[in-house]
Amino acid sequence: MGDVIHALPLIHAIKRRYPTSYIGWVVQKGLAGLLEPDPFIDEIITIDIPSTSEPSARTSAYIHAFSSTVRSLKILRRRFVARPYDLILDLHASFRSGLISIMNPKSFRLGFADAKELNTFFQTDHVTTPSAKPHAVDQLLCFADFLQLSVKPTDFRLFLGDRAEQEAESFAGSSGLGRSDRVVYANPATRWATKFWNKRAWANLADRLIVELRCNVIFGGGSSERAYVEQIANLMNARPVIAAGRLSPVGSAALIKASQIYVGVDSGPMHMAAFLGTPVVALFGPTDPEKVGPYGEGHRVVRVDDLPCLGCRKSVCKDKKCLDGISSDRVFHEIRRLTGWTPKSEEHH
Repeated sequence: MGDVIHALPLIHAIKRRYPTSYIGWVVQKGLAGLLEPDPFIDEIITIDIPSTSEPSARTSAYIHAFSSTVRSLKILRRRFVARPYDLILDLHASFRSGLISIMNPKSFRLGFADAKELNTFFQTDHVTTPSAKPHAVDQLLCFADFLQLSVKPTDFRLFLGDRAEQEAESFAGSSGLGRSDRVVYANPATRWATKFWNKRAWANLADRLIVELRCNVIFGGGSSERAYVEQIANLMNARPVIAAGRLSPVGSAALIKASQIYVGVDSGPMHMAAFLGTPVVALFGPTDPEKVGPYGEGHRVVRVDDLPCLGCRKSVCKDKKCLDGISSDRVFHEIRRLTGWTPKSEEHH
């Protein structure tokens, strides 16, 4: 999800500069809903390849991924031979994305000069990124520089559409949320086990937000994350709103947009919130917020700064000091600083 959202400004800049161009996007089937409302995209080409980057991935996942990749490549080959594209932008920089790009054999293929997994061998030409470690969004915008495109602030957006707005409004209404209520959208789940904050800390934070700041706390996530969210809710004294598994990805985006603030770990919905203009409080440990943190101004990153192992990019760790060292009290105060909300105990009558 994060990779898709990070690429949006580049796509919007291309379409603005060349409004008669025809833009297609090869994307995982489960993420197609995020792109469907976008008027800048002419064709969404879905593939269905299971992830092998999960820490719990077994040998069977690799076998399934291989067979799915072969099947998807055959379909793409037939599609691109029948209706080829002139230019392929390989924004993912992986061996698999390189294979996808050459399924359109007669195109000009553009990729990153420093890509790994032999990806550079699939490309016609290469984009060079700065020597400093740029944010993932800025790295992708190097394609815009190569293509001599200007990028405007309006390019940094995620289109939702009326259906998503209606889905979010319907959910909010059925959950008893009013338009004038303070709403915190919390996302506690992510793909890597090392990015998780502990459940007790989430429960304490949510209780304080509800009781002291009089907020409604919405716990988001996918259907596979609902059980984890319910475990957090069971540790609480107050009652949160559980949205995990109850909305589509774009419906969740609309709910995030309607919230006053977003708090969560490093995950796709965090990037979604930043692009929707919702202030973000993000908890970071094994990943580098300078490269993959919430993009833009007005956000807060919370991390334990005195650990030498920060940004290790390990998906498995026996000692999660980087996340477990973050207190719920610190996150609570970061939310207060960003919103200006005052606890009842500090109000003057």
